[in-house]
Amino acid sequence: RTGGDDLAQAFALMGVRPIWDGATARVSGFEILVPAKLGRPRVDVTLRISGLFRDVFETQIALFDEAARAVAALDEDDEDNPLAAHRRASGGAVEAGFRIFGAAPGSYGVGLATAIATGAWEDRAELGAQWLAASAHAYGRDADGIAAPEALAARVASADAFVHVQDTAEQDILDADAFAEHEGGFAAAAATLGNRPALFHVDATRADRSKVRTLTEEVARVVRARATNPKWIAGQMRHGHRGAAEIAETVGNLLAFAATTEAVAPRAFDLLFDATLGDERVRDFLVEANPRAAVATARSFDEALRRGLWVTRRNSVAGRIAETLEADR
Repeated sequence: RTGGDDLAQAFALMGVRPIWDGATARVSGFEILVPAKLGRPRVDVTLRISGLFRDVFETQIALFDEAARAVAALDEDDEDNPLAAHRRASGGAVEAGFRIFGAAPGSYGVGLATAIATGAWEDRAELGAQWLAASAHAYGRDADGIAAPEALAARVASADAFVHVQDTAEQDILDADAFAEHEGGFAAAAATLGNRPALFHVDATRADRSKVRTLTEEVARVVRARATNPKWIAGQMRHGHRGAAEIAETVGNLLAFAATTEAVAPRAFDLLFDATLGDERVRDFLVEANPRAAVATARSFDEALRRGLWVTRRNSVAGRIAETLEADR
């Protein structure tokens, strides 16, 4: 979809520039910028790739792995080149060079959304452990999907920031559970390892106007701009059964972010409740058009309350949730 935008960002952070073949308009290799030309320290980048990327883009995986190893092999000062510093500190251990991780060969996804939606989790640490387990296979020259949990844990524990890029137009962070699984899952994993890296969400749906926001900013923006927007809710109500499911999905994804991160303010649940179950007309629509969606919405709010992810002073909330949970019985 993006023509390699994500890899280009990773290359730029490391101080690497792709070499293009003018005849084919394809990348044929890379060049490493010298520190004087780069003008800043290199950034040590680790990729968490999807199962689809693993299956389709073997060449790109090899290219990034080669570039990361080439940068790590440079004779540069530690402060200018953290990859080289890490290689020297590890004594050249093979696992120290792994910079691409993903699910095991033949496996896809993380599974956090299902666990959260069904209430099949104890605490944030359990969700973090699940993300690590689902991401702990290394790819590259010395690793064709081998299990490397310790190597991944080391990368997560030392990470300063996590960046997730959204490149599909007409989609946002509460529109699909994959965002919470990966951004939230990483945050939970880092927390279990005693780390609190910065979390960034990049809106790259328009090449001429990319936006970088913190995860907290992005969640708050989407809650106000779309999830609680009367126009969006009215549009979903016109779509009947499917529209009700979309509303339930949004509430469930907010719960997933709250379960895995500190990026969801209690006020977000207040606003979303007022716009859905707290609105008599919307609540009745959910019950009539899609009773299961109504129950799923109520369960998400109830789960947030029971687990202390949402603290509210409104006395009417519990009653409305209990009333809606009866809708599919």
